Amino acid sequence: MPELPEVEVMRRDLEREVVGKKVKAVEADGMRSIRRHHNRKQFAARLVGKRITGVERRGKYILLRLDGGEVLVVHLGMSGQLLRAKGARDAKTKHTHVVITFTQGGQLRFVDPRTFGEMFVTELDTVEKQVTELTHLGLDPLETAMSWEVFGRMVADKHQKLKPLLMDQKFLSGIGNVYSDEILFGAGLRGDRMSDSLSAQEVRRLYRAMVEILQDAVKYRGSSLADMQYVDLFGKPGEFQLHHNVYAREGESCRRCRRPIVRERYGGRSTFYCEACQT
Repeated sequence: MPELPEVEVMRRDLEREVVGKKVKAVEADGMRSIRRHHNRKQFAARLVGKRITGVERRGKYILLRLDGGEVLVVHLGMSGQLLRAKGARDAKTKHTHVVITFTQGGQLRFVDPRTFGEMFVTELDTVEKQVTELTHLGLDPLETAMSWEVFGRMVADKHQKLKPLLMDQKFLSGIGNVYSDEILFGAGLRGDRMSDSLSAQEVRRLYRAMVEILQDAVKYRGSSLADMQYVDLFGKPGEFQLHHNVYAREGESCRRCRRPIVRERYGGRSTFYCEACQT
């Protein structure tokens, strides 16, 4: 599933590519990707003639603001992609479920093999009613500036293991399995350490690792894993996976100590870490 860096890369690309564009036509091949609407005609009617005025991100959700006070909400789910196409002559990727054509030319296509993602149009002030998890989103590590002391108090107030805490969307928004492992390695901490057991130095390391790794992931345009389900708006894979220290590197040498990276099952997911470097 795309995590915060991948969705932020997509937001920035959309801001450059589609803001100011007016919707000419909308095609949807079924209801799965637009399931909050009554039918395909209703979905299209709420978009045709509207101009995209801005793009924002809330956690892993992308909100494309429309003139008139409405918003097109996009969630990529497990395998969703947004792709920019020059026009109808560009070959469609398999599993293309929604095509938005602009009056100025070009298209925005929603591709989703597993169909867990979705698109829907609603009034801006009702978004949180439609997506209740947005009401309880934790702080955004890319958008919220704070001191490590404030972060430390937040962490210390929880009596929880570090990995699930980092992935708790009510605590921090957007961090998932990939980046929690990378952040913990960067901080030299195990995922099963209790959050209220950290020293001041460990809190500083954790906060610095979180900010720097997420910023670097955006800089390298996200992580495209072996399944290649994440690509950017132009269909190109990210490059941050080339800089992963632990994730999906089981058996490979740790870049710090040369010991092999270990994989364990934790909470139903694979967790990667270095037994020597993380305590």
